[in-house]
Parts: sequence; structure tokens; C-alpha cells
Amino acid sequence: MEVRKDNLIVDLTFSFSLEIVKYTEALEGLRKYNLANQLFRSGTSIGANVHEAQNAESKADFIHKLKISSKEAEETRYWLLICQKSENYPNCENLLSQIDSIIKVLGKIISSSKNNSKSYAN
Repeated sequence: MEVRKDNLIVDLTFSFSLEIVKYTEALEGLRKYNLANQLFRSGTSIGANVHEAQNAESKADFIHKLKISSKEAEETRYWLLICQKSENYPNCENLLSQIDSIIKVLGKIISSSKNNSKSYAN
């Protein structure tokens, strides 16, 4: 059995993915298939890329995978804003709050990882 230290971004994105699954199932129940599909793909991709980054081959690979996660998070935020502003869509305020937090944490990790890489290069 794998023993893993607590990792904030891994935990945040995994929990968010589970919430996205529930929300997109609700959208499908309302026959909002196109938006559900887009949101499912981008929303679960964030955590998948963060998870993959944990086994990166190098610092550059780690940063690259987190940048992909960040781009997916921004796309997910866009789809959630569409849901928020559209009529007859379930409430997604909690998901918007979560994605904003994820975007901030990813930004800080990417920034500090880049700064640490520069420190080693000098």
C-alpha cells in the first residue's frame, strides 16, 4: 500500500474532480449534455495533470504539467461561469469558489518552482 504525504494541490484537485463528476451528472439529468461533457473533461483533467506531475521526470516537466493543469483550470472556470449565467442551470457557486482557490494555489506552486529552478542554475 502506498503511503503518501498530505499534498494540498493533489487533495484539492481530487476533491474538485469528484464534485465535477456530481455536477456534470446533474447537468446530464437536465439534458445539458454538451456543457456537461466540456466541463467534465476540463474539470477532471486538472487533477489528472497534477497527479501526473507528482512523478515528473524533471523540474521542467513538473512545471509544464502544472501549467497544463492551470490552463485546464481556467477553461473549467469559463464553463462554470457559463453555467452560472445561464438560465435553468444548477447552482455552481461552490465550484467557482473551489476553482478560484485551485488557480491561486497552482499559480503559487508554478511561480515558486520557477524561482527555485533559477536559484539552482546560478
